[in-house]
Amino acid sequence: MSPATSQPIHSAVSLRGQGSPSSTSTSSRSRSPARPEHVSAQGGSTSARVIVDLHCHTNASFDSLSNPLAVVRAAATRGITHLAITDHDRVDGAQRARDARVPGITVLVGSEVRTREGDLIALFIEQPITAGLPVREAIAAIREQGGLVGVPHPFDGWRSSLLADSADEELLAHVDWIEGWNARLVAPGGNQRAAELAAAQGIPAVASSDAHTILEVGGAATAMSGDLSTPAGLRTALRGDREMIMGRGSLVARFITPVAKVVNAARNNRRIPAGSRFGEPR
Repeated sequence: MSPATSQPIHSAVSLRGQGSPSSTSTSSRSRSPARPEHVSAQGGSTSARVIVDLHCHTNASFDSLSNPLAVVRAAATRGITHLAITDHDRVDGAQRARDARVPGITVLVGSEVRTREGDLIALFIEQPITAGLPVREAIAAIREQGGLVGVPHPFDGWRSSLLADSADEELLAHVDWIEGWNARLVAPGGNQRAAELAAAQGIPAVASSDAHTILEVGGAATAMSGDLSTPAGLRTALRGDREMIMGRGSLVARFITPVAKVVNAARNNRRIPAGSRFGEPR
């Protein structure tokens, strides 16, 4: 199986502005995210159609063994034009990947931030956020760096999910997107609940791979139009027309995660304790 099809994409949902699904198309054939094409934007101008994955891990995470440069190269090969590397409570892996400047792909520096109430995705930050803060303090810390805030796997009862118990509408007013599809989510109905919540609240929904292995990179993504290299550009693109390209993570790849935790622990790469920030004495 070629790299471009190692993670099949099973279906796609078109979203017209904000979060409401307008149509669904399902194919029995595997396909990878398409290379960008040019589409007409409002006002008659032309902007590039891009394929973005806003949630991906490298070996800077305690539960992944993926080399950052290998992750970016795999994403570029599989049609991803913009990749957010979001290691757990760290940004150094994402910074190394960005600074490598792999042709044909833009790396967005981010982090999956553990809060007291559940996980957040922070993008466009350069300093790690203290792990285990109350969620509103974590959001404030992300905003202080000019960053954007997303909610990953909001209804996954097996992981630290922000909305697993109940939806906090006041909190949702402070986020920029919700993962309407997480390729690693195994709980029945979790992705559907997330997409429905995004639509009901008028919050943009995206599909993300949440890749922890090279095999999973490019397994799910979102097509949109615009310049995603800045916070303002990504926020504008999220509010425009999007297509969630939805695939499921490999079960084989999921079995690698426990192994990665053991290997990384032996390398002294463990989860950042609550109240600590990566790079500071513990």
